[in-house]
Amino acid sequence: MQIVVAGQGYVGLPLAVRAAEVGHRVVGYDVDRDRIERLTDARSYVEDVASTRLRTVLDTGHYRATADPDTLAGFDIAVITVPTPLRDGVPDLTYIETCGRTLGEHLRPGATVVLESTTYPGTTEELLLPILQKTSGLTAGADFRLGFSPERIAPGNPRWSFEGTPKLVSGIDATSLEVIKEFYDGVFHTTVPVSGPRVAELAKLLENTFRLVNISMINELATLTDRLGVDIWEAIDAAATKPFGFTRFTPGPGVGGHCLPVDPLFLSWKIREDLGVPFRFVELAADVNRHMPHYVVRRLTEALDKRHMPMAGSRILLLGLTYKINATDLRESPSTRVADLLIGLGAEVRGADPNIPERDLTKLNVPLVDASAEEIAAADAVVLLMDHARFDLPSIEANATYVLDCRNRLSGTNVETL
Repeated sequence: MQIVVAGQGYVGLPLAVRAAEVGHRVVGYDVDRDRIERLTDARSYVEDVASTRLRTVLDTGHYRATADPDTLAGFDIAVITVPTPLRDGVPDLTYIETCGRTLGEHLRPGATVVLESTTYPGTTEELLLPILQKTSGLTAGADFRLGFSPERIAPGNPRWSFEGTPKLVSGIDATSLEVIKEFYDGVFHTTVPVSGPRVAELAKLLENTFRLVNISMINELATLTDRLGVDIWEAIDAAATKPFGFTRFTPGPGVGGHCLPVDPLFLSWKIREDLGVPFRFVELAADVNRHMPHYVVRRLTEALDKRHMPMAGSRILLLGLTYKINATDLRESPSTRVADLLIGLGAEVRGADPNIPERDLTKLNVPLVDASAEEIAAADAVVLLMDHARFDLPSIEANATYVLDCRNRLSGTNVETL
């Protein structure tokens, strides 16, 4: 089939390459011309898509990247994977609206459109459907198919591959669901059909809200157990021996990335907008995590005070600047907030992260250095924010004067855990 994947970011590119690998003719569409140039040269910027895979599908002719909307004509299935950011706490669906109009201009009878971008329940049928109908002059269900299938990307996850992660699928009617399921059956190992787009939209938000609420609970507990004189990490290990009724979550400096700081707030906004009541769990959880960088800085300040060292002028080395272990992504990283707070207190802050690609170095708010033994020893305090596999943990233990370990990976008299 002729497939269009609109949006060639961390969601769209893996889908486009996988669809091309299984034999479809895929057009990867993106308005970012720099991205298109990189893709055309087989230079991947998504960690889960190797440049060699990209080169293979380009050479076979099964994949091409373009910023020209006129090349979208004649598609059988178009998948929308554009960003859905929050602007001052309100979902910004501008990218979906613009993409819907672009696809609507090329929509023909018998074609199918699938939305993958994370959003609140009702978006597919209340926002996207009218745009497609108005732009194309066609009728959803009678003339074209439409559905929602949420992305479940886990960058850097060695256990769950892109195609190995079960894929939720939905359609606005039985025919739409059948066509959409058939397409994804050829791309993923397992598909899970649900009754309609609203269920699939809510399921995606539920997945990330579950994680946010539980991480927030553990993070808040970590700020309290320190004063109670209880080791939160030992308590978590003990609770995790229960084979039922408990899911292990661990503390950290806060949540980041494209999902946890954003997706649950889509649901909170929708509930306030439609029902006029707060979703208290989400709002409290978001508030807890917003303040975790402050707690990290407070603990670090207390540690320096014990050594009669002021924060102002102290040399601080932050290890791990991305939002997630072994990831390359800096979006919404709590490490950025930790650095900002320390700089505001007058500290001399440096960062080390072997995973950050060269193109993203300009996004850093601190100088980037190697986590060498010399750099570690020169720091008045080291903060392990992300325990990337490429860090030499024994070297950190051996050379650091003091470490605040936010991941419970280090030991020694010079180490304190979060």
